[in-house]
Amino acid sequence: MADPAVEASTEETLGSGEPAKAKPQSLKRKQKQKHKQPPKQKQPARQRRAKNRRESFAPYFPQVLKCVHMGLSLSQEAVSVLDSFVKDMFERIAQEAGHLARSTQRATLTSREIQTAVRLLLPGDLGKHAVSEGTKAVIRYSHSE
Repeated sequence: MADPAVEASTEETLGSGEPAKAKPQSLKRKQKQKHKQPPKQKQPARQRRAKNRRESFAPYFPQVLKCVHMGLSLSQEAVSVLDSFVKDMFERIAQEAGHLARSTQRATLTSREIQTAVRLLLPGDLGKHAVSEGTKAVIRYSHSE
């Protein structure tokens, strides 16, 4: 059978058998707390999704062409070839400039390393012309700031 001491303790915890009436305000408060969502964090006014964009120089070719020859345009295939060419030359110049910086034991690529890499990679007058155009562009940029 059951132990009388255990029965008495369970009766004490259960009370008189009738549940005590709760105040209506406390019930409403508990219900609100159950259904209440955590506060939302403020997000920027205009948030854009990150797109899988392929980096390309293609948008700049028509702008440059407009400055050089007003009425001409480029086909998609020509734009693709130019884009590949520019990317390849960029990689070669950056790699050569990196080798130059490493050989002089420097951690920073400066315009001097880029200029020397262009002179080494582009033959003859093409290298000289590229260096002079690059120098003009850097001077224009530094004066605009």
